[in-house]
Amino acid sequence: MSAPHLEVAEAPTTPGTELGSPATGVAVPGPAAPPAGRAHVVGRAGDVPPGEGRAFVAGGVQVAVFRLRDGSLHATQAACPHAGGPLADGQTDPDVLVCPLHLYGFRWTDGSSTGGVGPVTLYPVRETDGLLVVEV
Repeated sequence: MSAPHLEVAEAPTTPGTELGSPATGVAVPGPAAPPAGRAHVVGRAGDVPPGEGRAFVAGGVQVAVFRLRDGSLHATQAACPHAGGPLADGQTDPDVLVCPLHLYGFRWTDGSSTGGVGPVTLYPVRETDGLLVVEV
């Protein structure tokens, strides 16, 4: 069995960012598409401290990557489906992500909303050899 194919993330589409650095702006996405499964290195494992989130670009898609306090990694679309809030700036707990703008919550298990707005797209994310890898 061969090793999985990893691609280095494309240059960010957000002005003022560099490859592998957190994106500084978050665009409002269109309808969420299911993950296609191509792996992209978006940064170093240390770029996302425990209890925080950061925005990255993976394969041309803006994503938010979170490391919960228990060390687990999660990735979602970068913008809240309600009003485009920057989800990477949201609060997290073991069960939900809360958008910082209007406090809508989204479940880590399936991306569904706890407050009646649309779901967020979840992406597989892992740490490989000290790098953050997101599948989009």
